[in-house]
Amino acid sequence: MTAPDPRAATATGGPRAPRGHGPAETVPTGGPRPASRAAERTGLPGREEVLVRAAWVLTVGPAGEVEDGAVHVRDGEIVAVGPYADLRRALPDVPVEGDGTGLLIPGFVNTHTHLSEALATGMGSELTLFEWGERIVGPLGAALTRADAREGTRLRAVEMLLSGVTTVNDMFVHCNPEEPASVGVVAGLDEAGLRGVVSFGAEDVAAPDAAPWADVARVMAEQDELAKAAAESELVSFRYGIGTLLGQSDALLEAGVDACRAHGWAVHTHLAEVREELVAAAQRWGRRTIPHALALGLFERPLIAGHGVWVTEADVEILAGHGVAIAHNPVANMILGSGVCPVPRLRAAGVAVGIGTDGAASNDGQDMLQAVKTAALLQKVAALDPSVIDAATVLRMATLDGARALGLDHLVGSLEPGKRADLVLLQDSVCVSVLHDPCGQLVYGASPRAVRDVWVDGRRVVADHVCRTVDEADQIARCRPLVRGLAERSGLAGAGFSRLGGAR
Repeated sequence: MTAPDPRAATATGGPRAPRGHGPAETVPTGGPRPASRAAERTGLPGREEVLVRAAWVLTVGPAGEVEDGAVHVRDGEIVAVGPYADLRRALPDVPVEGDGTGLLIPGFVNTHTHLSEALATGMGSELTLFEWGERIVGPLGAALTRADAREGTRLRAVEMLLSGVTTVNDMFVHCNPEEPASVGVVAGLDEAGLRGVVSFGAEDVAAPDAAPWADVARVMAEQDELAKAAAESELVSFRYGIGTLLGQSDALLEAGVDACRAHGWAVHTHLAEVREELVAAAQRWGRRTIPHALALGLFERPLIAGHGVWVTEADVEILAGHGVAIAHNPVANMILGSGVCPVPRLRAAGVAVGIGTDGAASNDGQDMLQAVKTAALLQKVAALDPSVIDAATVLRMATLDGARALGLDHLVGSLEPGKRADLVLLQDSVCVSVLHDPCGQLVYGASPRAVRDVWVDGRRVVADHVCRTVDEADQIARCRPLVRGLAERSGLAGAGFSRLGGAR
């Protein structure tokens, strides 16, 4: 419903303390910072006051589904949500966007990806995860530069924004000893106007026949530099990254736990993705990765883990008891043949489960709408039961539960007065023209063609189906030589994984 005074935020809609362990100030917030240097640097669109109207507003909040509804946005904040007629009477002079058709939803929260793979799609789709990591990700990571990170992030930001993503949780995985490549992601996100959480997915355990690429001090120095870059950004926050537990030496694992305790850093990692991981962990430490993470003290801080496929009942109890969140990546799990995350079991235990695209090379795209639909279908076919999950649950996973998984649900994830204005208007497309069940049509039938407008923190970064912050055609042209150069430097062209490279 509308606020009693539409030009004043409701008392119940104001910011709330973030979830998670420890003091509130140590949890990533992603909210606007007082010094908006990033917005000034990048020339983002200004925040606008607007009424956004749709046939259905799916708030994922207390107002539920509002027919012929609208959201009032001002100064980057949601001021009121309710019937369009009521808001229009109260605000006759505020511009209106949306023609009263289609859907208005909270921006999607992509809870797990790797922008380090932004320029490396379409390779190794017949490999298992361990083979893919050794033969694709390793060579790629050695060749990545900060420029690759920045430009690849800008490229994939367009794809994410045009599929309704307003917040992304990234883990940049690389092993280039020459420069802290992960820092380039912050600039790319700033320039795209995309809310983000960044991490350096560090690994230092070398392949059996290779020397380590870096020592512990080098890895920790990049963590510090990435954290500082995020602190200077308006919409980007930092988490400590652990590529995989098995990919780190015991010394680096211990140094990371100490740093997280000292700085109050939250954590982003992978857990229980494939069976081979569990076997290797048992051989190395005498226990699986989830109990080992517990023993290390990693769960003392807010932690989100990609995948959570191969979990036992004891694992689920550990995750739930320590507030660990899971990022479900259905498309990547299917491509790599990793298995099916037990989403209903995790949610029943109280674990926050968000949805992620995973990296562009383990998904071959960053289309969040595809991931949302697949998240629903995969659970149904795995259980041989169409009622095992419904559209409303999947929408909540892709928005509010994803925000909760990242400790951002006090800011984003639902359309409520007092939250930041991250919202997506879908209209003008056949796929949202028939709305017998608005939520069902969104989850099972919507495509990026329907994404007309996207606001992040009150800035319209997509307008009339076009990204305003990054010119799509120009960015494609900028990235083509980078893709070719990366294929050559990494050796992936020579190994037959890329047809690019060499004479044109």
